Amino acid sequence: MATGRGRVFRNYRLGLERLRSSGGAPRAGPHERLQAPPRSPHNSSQVTPKVLPSKPKACGRSKICKTPAATSQVHIESLPSEMLLKILAYVDAASLLCMGSLNKRFHTLVNDNSLWYRLYSREWGAQKWRPSDEVAEALGAASVSERPDGYWKRLYLRKVAVRSENRWRSQLKAVSPYTGLPSHTEQVLRSLHVTWEISILDKRGRETTFEQSYACFFESSVAVCWRSTCWPFLKNVSTLQLHGVARDGPVSRSLSVRRSLVAKYDLDGVRGKFIGSDKLVNMLHIPPGLIVGVWRGQMSIAFFMVTLHFHKLVERSILGTSVCPYTAPVERCPFDDVDPNYGLHGYTLHISLHSSVKQMMSGHFTHLFCRKDQIRNGFIPLRVIRRNDMSQHTSISGKINTPWKTEVLEGIIQNCCMVSLTLLDEAQNPFWCVSTPVSLQLSSQESVSYDYMGENYVVSHGDADGRVLMELVWLEEQGQFFLVHLVVSMATEKVNKHFGREY
Repeated sequence: MATGRGRVFRNYRLGLERLRSSGGAPRAGPHERLQAPPRSPHNSSQVTPKVLPSKPKACGRSKICKTPAATSQVHIESLPSEMLLKILAYVDAASLLCMGSLNKRFHTLVNDNSLWYRLYSREWGAQKWRPSDEVAEALGAASVSERPDGYWKRLYLRKVAVRSENRWRSQLKAVSPYTGLPSHTEQVLRSLHVTWEISILDKRGRETTFEQSYACFFESSVAVCWRSTCWPFLKNVSTLQLHGVARDGPVSRSLSVRRSLVAKYDLDGVRGKFIGSDKLVNMLHIPPGLIVGVWRGQMSIAFFMVTLHFHKLVERSILGTSVCPYTAPVERCPFDDVDPNYGLHGYTLHISLHSSVKQMMSGHFTHLFCRKDQIRNGFIPLRVIRRNDMSQHTSISGKINTPWKTEVLEGIIQNCCMVSLTLLDEAQNPFWCVSTPVSLQLSSQESVSYDYMGENYVVSHGDADGRVLMELVWLEEQGQFFLVHLVVSMATEKVNKHFGREY
């Protein structure tokens, strides 16, 4: 047996030497072994070794190690432009606009005229006369190729904007006979997904934007509130800008956003007026219509409120730019065939008192007039409610107050509310529209009326276009206010400019 084993090993060594000397035969790899064939009794001296593949080694108990195959990944950017255009042809307009902001290449591809021409033809391509398919394809290709890049994109977006504008403008044509304003203003604002946001610019040049917390709609105005826990100090704020934000869908799914400047407030130096307070906050009024809640004992901001009148609110919220507000077109002066010595006549007033969450009073008054001899001190007064006419006195439901709320605290400020006023001229067109916060002040004059026994309050507001003066009486037994006197005065300069008169 020892001789047999020695012969096998000798033949194995001789086979290896022959392989090395020849140089053409493959060597045994790390996973290969050489096996000698069984010894034959007739040819025991010539043994040729044979290379056999070895079995794969086992890793662990049940898994077998395998060499990983080389995998190649194909990215969409590696595709040629022609293939990408074929893919983008199945994408809608909103997705194309989003893909155009990925990188420079996709921006160029998205502006391709063939994509937007196909979308444009799909929406507005129906014509009365249509040529054959070959002629239409040739004409379409020629017209598309001749246009500069982005032409059909701009044409498509302009057409969509005009169609959307015509739709909501047609909804605003219906005018409410009670307020004299479009009756579907709230529905249009909600359908356009319009919200309002404020941008605060501090004295270091840093800008912070806050979205609205909630908005409450009333008959002729909307109250918008903002609350946050990261307000800057009031003394560090330079300016505040109010923007209307129009989206193409809800906030969570919106793809495009358009901002329109509604109002701009200068808070440097805080040239406002405190109109109310409670144990925690003071309310600061900054015209037009802005309320800043300031914590008592420190000049830090607690909340923001603003009241916006419905007159041209849709246009102001979506048709302006981020830096320039919407400017209404100049309307021709209506023809007045009445003798100017007679004065003003046929005016209508709608007025409402409300807070940020509820309405307290609403009134509609017609056939208001003012004779020429009653014009004094540059103002034309229209007496709406007289003290001696009890049939005109209007009750106000409950107390007059304004609730406020932050992320942590909440409260109610007494004797403070918001007034929304709409004055219509003799043609029943809005002439003076204002929505502003006001406060009730105790009257210094004692009441001489025997019909109401209670405390007298005065509410006043004035700007460059007009003034409002109201007198209210608080009846303790009934627990409510009564509006016993109301005078609306228009600036003579505004009337002369509008009607071409010389009052």
